[in-house]
Amino acid sequence: MQSDNEWVRVERTSAFKELVRAKRAFIIPATIFFMVFYFGLPFLAAFTTVLNVRVVGPLTLAYVYAFAQFAMTWILMHLYVSRANRWDSLVDRARQEAAGEAEGAR
Repeated sequence: MQSDNEWVRVERTSAFKELVRAKRAFIIPATIFFMVFYFGLPFLAAFTTVLNVRVVGPLTLAYVYAFAQFAMTWILMHLYVSRANRWDSLVDRARQEAAGEAEGAR
């Protein structure tokens, strides 16, 4: 049960609560954007003629949209990694706060 107590101490720290808020503030909108963008291609291709517009020669908007999904995935990944690097300081702070609480409990 020692590890359960440690987890509870970490979970109660202000840094951990801030970390959870920061992660949710990024992950939920990013996931919604990804899903809408990703499923937009099959939806638009199946139910509309919007993507039939020719851009250059035989290249249509459908191809541009499909290739944009690769770019969107990489951009979203880079945004997540840069945010996650900033969250590391909150993780360290949560550990320190939990360790301080453990010291005070002894």
